Amino acid sequence: MRSLRYSINVTLDGCCHHEAGLPPDEQSMRYWTAELERADALLFGRVTDEMMESAWRQPATGTWPDWMGEWDIPFAETIDRAKKYVVSSTLSGVDWNAELVRGDVGQAVQRLKQEPGEGLFVGGVTLPLALADLGLIDEYVFLVQPVLAGHGPTLLAGLRERIQLELVDRREFRSGAIALRYRPARATA
Repeated sequence: MRSLRYSINVTLDGCCHHEAGLPPDEQSMRYWTAELERADALLFGRVTDEMMESAWRQPATGTWPDWMGEWDIPFAETIDRAKKYVVSSTLSGVDWNAELVRGDVGQAVQRLKQEPGEGLFVGGVTLPLALADLGLIDEYVFLVQPVLAGHGPTLLAGLRERIQLELVDRREFRSGAIALRYRPARATA
């Protein structure tokens, strides 16, 4: 059975807008590349998939854009070749190594988790909220940025019930960011 891991950048005040934190640096890009490599497949909602594809899909020319730093390319290559599942009720089809997921998202994700492999990576804001509400997320990874955004979408806003987490790992970055890895706490009798 594959585990489902939710990973995202978040500011100290909980903002998870992709432009709210620090600009990516070599250390953070290596971290995110390694996180993606730990997954058999990526699970995105439509909005996140479109955003990621527009930034990280390899151009038809085979040449990465000039804006990419040397340390961006391994991340771009990893996400570009990764198997993806896109949850959407409005799309009629997907590409970029993707398969469309429709219908009951809980049942669909349960089926994906039942497949053999290393794990699934979910990113974004809306889809992870739904999956957290369904109790389907096995691990939460937050790269906490030393920034107060003061606005923007907040992490898991609207969660129906509190989820108690246990810290299983932490890693500090030169930038002051901290990667925190949590698992849902097991109920004790």
